Amino acid sequence: AGAPSGGAGRSKVAPSVDFDHSCSDSVEYLTLNFGPFETVHRWRRLPPCDEFVGARRSKHTVVAYRDAIYVFGGDNGKTMLNDLLRFDVKDCSWCRAFTTGTPPAPRYHHSAVVHGSSMFVFGGYTGDIYSNSNLKNKNDLFEYKFATGQWTEWKTEGRLPVARSAHGATVYSDKLWIFAGYDGNARLNDMWTIGLQDRELTCWEEIEQSGEIPPSCCNFPVAVCKDKMFVFSGQSGAKITNNLFQFEFKEKIWTRIPTEHLLRGSPPPPQRRYGHTMVAFDRHLYVFGGAADNTLPNELHCYDVDSQTWEVIQPSPDSEVSHPEVAERVSAPEEAPSLPSEERGLKKSRDVFGLDFGITAVKQPPTTDSELPSGRLFHAAAVISDAMYIFGGTVDNNIRSGEMYRFQFSCYPKCTLHEDYGRLWENRQFSDLEFVLGEKEERVRGHAAIVTARCKWLRKKIIQARERLKQANIEDEGQAVCQKDGIGGNVKLCRLQPLLEVPIREAEAQPFEVLMQFLYTDKIKYPRKGHVQDVLLIMDVYKLALNFKLSRLEQLCLQYIEASVDLQNVLIVCENANKLQLDQLKEHCLNFVVKESHFNQVIMMKEFEHLSSSLIVEIVRRKQQPPVRMHSDQPLDIGTSLIQDMKAYLEGAGIEFCDIILLLDGHPRPAHKAILAARSSYFEAMFRSFMPEDGQVNISIGEMVPSKQAFESMLRYIYYGEVNMPPEDSLYLFAAPYYYGFSNNRLQAYCKQNLEMNVTVENVLQILEAADKTQALDMKRHCLHIIVHQFTKVSKLPNLRSLSQPLLLDIIESLANHISDKQCAELGSDI
Repeated sequence: AGAPSGGAGRSKVAPSVDFDHSCSDSVEYLTLNFGPFETVHRWRRLPPCDEFVGARRSKHTVVAYRDAIYVFGGDNGKTMLNDLLRFDVKDCSWCRAFTTGTPPAPRYHHSAVVHGSSMFVFGGYTGDIYSNSNLKNKNDLFEYKFATGQWTEWKTEGRLPVARSAHGATVYSDKLWIFAGYDGNARLNDMWTIGLQDRELTCWEEIEQSGEIPPSCCNFPVAVCKDKMFVFSGQSGAKITNNLFQFEFKEKIWTRIPTEHLLRGSPPPPQRRYGHTMVAFDRHLYVFGGAADNTLPNELHCYDVDSQTWEVIQPSPDSEVSHPEVAERVSAPEEAPSLPSEERGLKKSRDVFGLDFGITAVKQPPTTDSELPSGRLFHAAAVISDAMYIFGGTVDNNIRSGEMYRFQFSCYPKCTLHEDYGRLWENRQFSDLEFVLGEKEERVRGHAAIVTARCKWLRKKIIQARERLKQANIEDEGQAVCQKDGIGGNVKLCRLQPLLEVPIREAEAQPFEVLMQFLYTDKIKYPRKGHVQDVLLIMDVYKLALNFKLSRLEQLCLQYIEASVDLQNVLIVCENANKLQLDQLKEHCLNFVVKESHFNQVIMMKEFEHLSSSLIVEIVRRKQQPPVRMHSDQPLDIGTSLIQDMKAYLEGAGIEFCDIILLLDGHPRPAHKAILAARSSYFEAMFRSFMPEDGQVNISIGEMVPSKQAFESMLRYIYYGEVNMPPEDSLYLFAAPYYYGFSNNRLQAYCKQNLEMNVTVENVLQILEAADKTQALDMKRHCLHIIVHQFTKVSKLPNLRSLSQPLLLDIIESLANHISDKQCAELGSDI
């Protein structure tokens, strides 16, 4: 992580650091910079905007250009604004931006984006909110050139988007994209685009969208990540949802990403909300604030686009998070001109988009020292480098804010465990199993190490197949060979036939392959909504999950199918559930059919006439007398995850399926080829081209042999992605990602922070030994520095006298160079 910007936050250094970290004789790839660094996931409160620079505000926009944040428009509670403010992130200073030309009329709920060296402002709500006159939405487009401060309005030929406010806007492929919003009478869900390179040759174009188009909505954010645009939550009619949609620019297709609890126990998505912000950084989307079910939450939610999972970001302790008081009802808001509410059914509001200012706010104690933003809505956010900046918004009692906050992102590379095992499944390299499926005897290859780690039912089938092989006395290369493991027992080193045949009569190939993909990745592909064949396939997978006792897959399938049931497919799904004896799914379908809003439409369908008579009778009875719903207090069994299973496998559950011996300084450690090859290109190339005949591999990291403890830490990383380890292990493994060819340098990033943060008096001798062994001379000097300045404490450590003689001499020499005769006399017997 980089140094803090402009003194915005206090920086930390490793304990007692004042050594020279630019020494030229240290090993290059192990040289660590122990200078100041910004702790990741840290909030910092920056200087607020002074009143003489600009008013506190909400419903404004912010954009980032170079090292500055630009704030435009919004309202201060009494009037609309059209001033342009500039915040320098290096100097942490505010000023009014230089402007010439005619700026856009005062407005709020507009949009602003940056393209090239210009800012583009579109639409919004204008007029005099104090006198409640001349209020209207706009569809004008203005350009502000950062270099000259010139405002220019774009005039284009042809059709224009309908005037709107509270819409979403972004830039992609040199075009401005506008989506949805509010036109003064209704919410929209249309999409328009315009090229931004040459205003003389461009015009607006309406986009023909396809797929699961989000419902008409407003007061939502959009963000672009990995060539896709994402829309989260917002107001849809009187309904606020927590749906997440993604739009693929090239295909013009929308997809709804399910935000249901796919597994209870997995992190939930944010509450439904509106007036929040969402920004993209790396592969993540960060959602903050908004009004959520009559509260103003201030948690920061993060969505991983790759793994499609949500989490709540826990800020670092030095964000000085204050403890929120008990939520209380907000008192009467400040006087402001009232506006008509947006539509019937919403309470009368002082915001045109229906915010009920009788809202319950989670209030922060009245302290200016808190670094964590309070809950707010209609604020704005932008990203510069590796930090997000949040400005303004409406907080308690309808108060407008002039605060600026900075959030430092975590820059760790993502965990590639699931992707690495997924590639192993896709290429089937080093397969040692072949499942023979169903009556057609279709064949699907796999890896014993993954399958036996994840599924006990299939593990028994594999063991039975091995026993049959032994009983047939087939003595060839595939027969198991036993070798002494040298650890205190006999371990079977199983080199099975290249393809051990395992018959599975209960499964057909297509659903079995989906099940196998889950075993390798913990995921299944979400069915396309309305595609009956996809839903029926997942139903077959669900049946297999029940038979194979895979609780986690069972819950995934069940909730995926329930989320996909609609009026078009419910009867087919219900009949198939009845045929497969999937009672829980059948119950869901029956309840769906007899809903008041569904029943008449369903019984008029042609498919209803072709249902089995027993099912028709059951539907009619269910409609006449709905069953009493029973709520079970029993906790739901969600099964074990890929990480949990691979952890248990490494710790002993997979010992009988080991097929490789790793030698660490002559000591054997049984392991599994497929797992090593999936996670390391070094092992993958070795097993493909240079596999030792005796099945034994000597372990080193370059010329250095790691300690036994560090090697176990590396195996934990390989098998299940574990990165927690003692600091001395981190020093050994700092170069491991390069040597072993891991998918990225995630392990190295953790090792570096582990060393920077955790060198203490208690572990300094172990790290000194590791630094000496790895020739990390800058770290060695750092450890000697701590030993010298804390020698009274270090001298009492039991492992001091067990150091090698050269290291003891190094300590004595450092003491001689850094302490006076007087200090030496005071230390006395310690020396």
